[in-house]
Amino acid sequence: AWNFFSVRADMPPKFDPNEVKVIYVRAVGGEAGAASSLAPKVGPLGLSPKKVGDDIAKGTADWKGLKVTVKLTVQNRQAKVEVCPSAPALVIRALKEPERDRKKVKNVKHNGNISMKDVCEIARALRSKSMAKEFVGTVKEVLGTCVSVGCTVDGKTPRTC
Repeated sequence: AWNFFSVRADMPPKFDPNEVKVIYVRAVGGEAGAASSLAPKVGPLGLSPKKVGDDIAKGTADWKGLKVTVKLTVQNRQAKVEVCPSAPALVIRALKEPERDRKKVKNVKHNGNISMKDVCEIARALRSKSMAKEFVGTVKEVLGTCVSVGCTVDGKTPRTC
């Protein structure tokens, strides 16, 4: 007869130093996220959440104040930070607005103007992530983002472009 206590709990497989793990984290550019929010993601991989937070802050310095997705590639207990900007982050960056302190300045209206050339550049950068069949569809996705951000394209509303 099968006995519940006869089943042996095996140890988990040994940690492979050459294995590459990819973690996606949403972070505010130029700021070290709370170590408590990073701990469950990077702790089991043997990384210090505080050190990873500082690496993210360094890696996202030129996206200061904007929310971006960060791709952490962990190999041999070393984390490589790579920024994967979203469409709104790219549009707001194209507006060339002055840096703002996220904690002090709230509900910012992004009523600037970008050129159609900028929209095409953003669409080119996002092409791999886009669900559109053709490049035209990706441009339309970026124009839709411009509508929700609240900026104009070549002085007109993005819907008429």
